[in-house]
Amino acid sequence: MAPEGVEQIELTGPWQAVREAGGAPRLVSTRSGRVQAYNHLERGDSFPIDAEVGGSDTTCYDALVLPGGVANPDALRQNPAAVAFARSFFDDGKPVAAICHAPWTLIEADVVRGRTVTSWPSLHTDLANAGANWVDEEVKICTGGPNVLVTSRKPDDLPAFNQALVSEFAKA
Repeated sequence: MAPEGVEQIELTGPWQAVREAGGAPRLVSTRSGRVQAYNHLERGDSFPIDAEVGGSDTTCYDALVLPGGVANPDALRQNPAAVAFARSFFDDGKPVAAICHAPWTLIEADVVRGRTVTSWPSLHTDLANAGANWVDEEVKICTGGPNVLVTSRKPDDLPAFNQALVSEFAKA
């Protein structure tokens, strides 16, 4: 994720779900240090970064979760290393989960063409223009591609999103 602008609950909710399922999540960012999270527009907590995308070997990871917020995915889609990192999970057939505005990064990685996804409603046109089939659903699990792609619309959808990503990641 970007060093600033992630929606805190979209980071901490999936993180906790993965840990409770026995996984070992790692926070990967575009630079070292800490990530500053937000509760909508208010500063939230900060979290230590475990690795940088430019120096991370994606073969060391089983899956990818992309939390949203507006600023986080907007910054990621402008970072070639972050875009390549996200794309590599599709190239390797590994599961990916993205919530809210996070599909912006996937659009930039050119991995949504032909996929059925959901997102924050304002991304509908962006996703359609990138060749995705956008649906307004709490959570969408798309298996019509090289990997499983789990998407969700907003923080209110986190219970369904977390359940779906844990279930799909366990199958991988």
